Amino acid sequence: MTSTASTLGARAHARSQAAAATLAEPRLPSAVDPAKVTFAQVVPPGGYVNTVLGRGTRVRLADPLGEACAHLFLLRAESPWERLNVADTVKVPWQAYLGAGHPLLSDQGRILATVVADSSERHDTLCGPGAEGRQLLCMAAAKHGLAPRDIGPSVSFFRGVRVESDGALIATGSAGAGAAVELLVHLPVTLLLANAAHPLDDTRVSDLEVVAWSAPADLEQQYNSDPEYQRAVENTESAWRAARTVEARA
Repeated sequence: MTSTASTLGARAHARSQAAAATLAEPRLPSAVDPAKVTFAQVVPPGGYVNTVLGRGTRVRLADPLGEACAHLFLLRAESPWERLNVADTVKVPWQAYLGAGHPLLSDQGRILATVVADSSERHDTLCGPGAEGRQLLCMAAAKHGLAPRDIGPSVSFFRGVRVESDGALIATGSAGAGAAVELLVHLPVTLLLANAAHPLDDTRVSDLEVVAWSAPADLEQQYNSDPEYQRAVENTESAWRAARTVEARA
C-alpha cells in the first residue's frame, strides 16, 4: 500500500485509487432500473468505499472472480455515535453466521441494514479485518471526519470462518466466482468498506463490485419472522418516525 505520510505519497495513493476504480464498471442486476442507481464502483484489492446511503437503499456486493473480501462497517449517518455493534449482531439473532434475514444491528437495538439475499454464505463476524483492512477503513472514515476510535469491529463478506467444537476458528474460504450479497438499509448510514485480505485467509484478493440503488418499497417486505428481529424493526421504525417528527417541527 502506498504510504500517505507525505503529500507526495497521499497524492500517489489518491490517484491510484481513482485510476483503479475507473478500470471497469460493475454489472447492474438485470431487474434494477439504472435511473435508480445511487452508487456503483468496482473496488480493487487494497481499495475502499466511503459513501452515505439513504433509508430504503439496497446494496449489492458481488465477488465476480471469487477472491474478494469485503470488510464492512456502518454508522448512522446523522448520529455517527450509533454504529454497527457486531456483538449484538451475533447475540440478538442467536446466530454467528451471517445469511439472508440476518440484521446488522446498532448498539441501540436498531437495524442499520438487513442481509436480504445471499448466494455466498461464506462470511465472518468473529475476526474483524487484518491490519490492512483496518487501515483502509480508518482512511475511509477520515473522509467523513471520523477518527480511528470511531471504527469498531466490522463484519467480513465472502471469506468464511467457522467455529470448531473446541473453539478454534477455521477459515472456510470463498464460495467461488459470482457470489453476491444484498443488504437493505433501514436507517440512513455511512457505509465504510475495505477490500483486503482476511486475517485467517491469506489468499490473494480480487475485485469487488458494489452497486446501490433506491428501493424503498423493499422495506415493506418481511425478511425475518423471529421475535427478536421484529422487536428490532419496531425500535428502528420508532426512531425513524421520531426523527422525522423533530425534523418537521424544526
